Order: sequence, then structure tokens, then C-alpha cells
Amino acid sequence: MELYDGGAFPSITELAAHAQVSRATAYRYFPTQSALIAAVVAESLGPILEWQPQDNDALKRIQQLLAFAYPQMERHEGALRAALQLSLQQWAHATPGEKFVRGNRKRLLKLAVEPLQHKLSSEALQRVVHAFSLIYGSEVFLVLKDIWGLELNDIQNVTQWMAKAIIRQAEEDAISAGK
Repeated sequence: MELYDGGAFPSITELAAHAQVSRATAYRYFPTQSALIAAVVAESLGPILEWQPQDNDALKRIQQLLAFAYPQMERHEGALRAALQLSLQQWAHATPGEKFVRGNRKRLLKLAVEPLQHKLSSEALQRVVHAFSLIYGSEVFLVLKDIWGLELNDIQNVTQWMAKAIIRQAEEDAISAGK
């Protein structure tokens, strides 16, 4: 994690040298680059994956998730970038075998929208989850940081504002539809 947090994307051989262990030992723990990055991401984002909502209001839940997750992402930006790089490389090269699996946001976002289950149709609820997936995640964090030069506080302000807009629109649509 030290290497990734420092901006390096080490190979398993480089990791072994840094950790002062043999390559064989490093490969025993991390047989592939995917396994290495999965372990680093699991360690760095572990607290996010353990997030539990503290409120019965969907807007408050998504705001809590955003406020909790983005500082953790900022602390371990190198791991996020490595995971994204690996995912893109595997897609570009159609690497057979073990893939770096992404998708923890689905579970977290479904937790966030649970209070809307009785207010929205299943289709509308799914649309809200899809929309939230565009304001929560490493890609959003990196776009707002790299392209727009935003700092953490500004990233959170933009995503919180978008969350309000999504919820407001979903509620308006439900009223118009009679649900």
C-alpha cells in the first residue's frame, strides 16, 4: 500500500524487492497482478465496504456514503488508479484468466436507496441506483480531481448536490406517475 499510495504501480517483482522477500514468496501471496491489486484495494477500501447506513432517509444515506467514502478514496488514490488501470488494460487486451472484479458500489448504493423501495416503482428505483453510480465511485472522484482540478471538499459538494437532484427528480416523477 505504501508503494501505491506513493504513486507507484509496482510489479510483483518490484513489490518483493521493496518488501525484502523473495520473488517466490511474493508470487505465493500474489500469483497475478490482479491478485495484488485486489488485495491492495480490499485493504484500502475495506472501511468503505463495511459502511452501514445510519438513517432511514435515502438522501441522507447517499450523503453519508459520499461523505464517508470520498476521504478514504483520497487517502488511497494510488490504489484506485492502479485498479482502474488494470481494469482498462484487461479490457483492452482481453486478458484471459483471472480478472480484477469491480462492483462493490452496487451493494452500497442499494443500501442507500432502500428507504425509497415503497415510494418508487422498481424501474424508477433502479434508475436512481444507476444515476447514483455516476456520482459515487473512483471514476467520478478521478474525473472531478484530474479534469476539473477539484479538491476533496469541492468533489463532495458537487456529488452531494447531484444526489439531491436525483432524489428530487425521482420523487417528482413518482408523484406525476401516481405512485
